[in-house]
Amino acid sequence: MVSMVNRLSTDKRAQIVSCLCEGMSIRATVRVTGAAKNTITKLLVELGGACAEYQGAALFDLPCTTIQCDEIWSFCYSKQKNVPQEHRDEFGYGDVWTWTAICADTKLVPSWLVGERSAYDAEVFIRDLASRLANRVQLTTDGLRLYVNAVEKTFHGDIDYAQLHKIYESPDIEFNERRYSPAVCTGIDIRRVNGNPDMDKVSTSYVERQNLTMRMGMRRFTRLSNGFSKKVENLAHAVSLHYMHYNFARPHATLTKAAGGRPTTPAMAAGVANHVWTARDIAALLD
Repeated sequence: MVSMVNRLSTDKRAQIVSCLCEGMSIRATVRVTGAAKNTITKLLVELGGACAEYQGAALFDLPCTTIQCDEIWSFCYSKQKNVPQEHRDEFGYGDVWTWTAICADTKLVPSWLVGERSAYDAEVFIRDLASRLANRVQLTTDGLRLYVNAVEKTFHGDIDYAQLHKIYESPDIEFNERRYSPAVCTGIDIRRVNGNPDMDKVSTSYVERQNLTMRMGMRRFTRLSNGFSKKVENLAHAVSLHYMHYNFARPHATLTKAAGGRPTTPAMAAGVANHVWTARDIAALLD
C-alpha cells in the first residue's frame, strides 16, 4: 500500500507543517492547503514520529547549565468531568499533562513528556532530561512535590536544585469572570532542595513563557476551543513537531540579538545545529 503522505510533494508537506506550527487547526489547514483531513492527520503522525526520533538522537551532551521545568495541562477526548464511565481512569481520556524543560541560556527545550501528573511520569521525565546533559546543572521547578523524589532518584544529590512556589490571592470576583482573569501573584516562596543553587537564578519565568508558546503554537492547547486532541497519540506527535520547529526552525529574538543580528535558533545556540531549519527541511525528514 502506498501512503497518501508519500504522494505529497515535499513542498506541499512543508506548507502543511507551516500551518500546523503556526497554531492552525487540522480543519483550518485543510482549507488553506487543500489537502484532505485524513492526509494531514497521517502526515502529523508520521512526521511527529520522525521529529521525536531525530531529536531523541540529536539532543545529547548538551552544554546547558541552568534548567527550568514545569507541567502544562490539556485534555484529550473530553474534559475530565465528561469522560464516559467505561474510560474513567484510562490514560488518554480527560486530563493530560505535558512535562517540559527549558535551558535558560540557550532557550533549548531538551526534554518533554506527554503523560500524567504522577510520580512515575515525573521520574521518567527527569531521568530523560538528565541523560541529555553534559554538565552539572542548576534546576528550578515549581512546588510540585513529585519533582523532589524524581530528582533525588535520578541525580543522587549531584545537582543544584531549588523549588519556587508562587502564592496567589483568591480574587473576590464572580466565577464567570474568574475563568478569564488570571489570579494575582502576591509573593513567592523559594526553597533550596539540593546542592548550592544560585538564588539569583532561581526562576521559572522562561519555562512558563514556553507554556504560552505552546498554547499559541498548537491549536490542541488553545483553551475554550474545539481544537483539542481526540487521541493522546496525536497530541504527542503534535508536541514533537512543535518542538522540532521551535528548537531548530524558529530564530529566537534574544539569541539573534546576542549573535550580532544573525538569526539563531535554540538548537544553534546549544551547538546541535549550524543553520536555521526551514519547514521544508522538517518535512524532508520523511524522505
